[in-house]
Parts: sequence; C-alpha cells; structure tokens
Amino acid sequence: MIPIHELLARIRWDPEFGKGKFELAYEDKVARTLKRVPLERIVIEPGQHFTFDAEENDGTLHTVPFHRVRKVWRDNVLIWERHPATGSELKR
Repeated sequence: MIPIHELLARIRWDPEFGKGKFELAYEDKVARTLKRVPLERIVIEPGQHFTFDAEENDGTLHTVPFHRVRKVWRDNVLIWERHPATGSELKR
C-alpha cells in the first residue's frame, strides 16, 4: 500500500491522476467516527510531513495527523484504505 503522503502528492502533481473529485476520511478521536472531507477543504502547509488542517462544514479547522487518514475516494470510488489498529471501536 502506498503511504498517504505519497498518494496526496500524486493527486497534486500528476495532472492525469489528479483529475476528479477526491475525498478522504479521517478518524475523529472525540466523536469516535470517520469524518469524510472533500480534498479541496484540506490544507497541507509546505514542508509539513505529519499533519494537515481539515475544514469542517461549520468552518472550524482541525489539525489532523496523517496517520489518522483511513480512506480516500476518487469520484466516489474507494481507491485507498488503511485499517484501524485492533481494538478501535469507530462507527463507520
């Protein structure tokens, strides 16, 4: 499996692959759910290799570690998935 930061770089820099509507889901530790966010609402600061900022529907920003990303979709087709560690009780 390709690491998430490499997949996001490919989406950004490969013009053909980057076509389409991308969304990712990350593990929300407080709500204990997966939050699905359109890629255009994700901000990755240059040089940042560990976290990104996700803008929620209400406009609030959350800093999210890359290791909490669980799924990525392209045009509503799941293209990448990382399974949570054993014992996680997330609602899907």
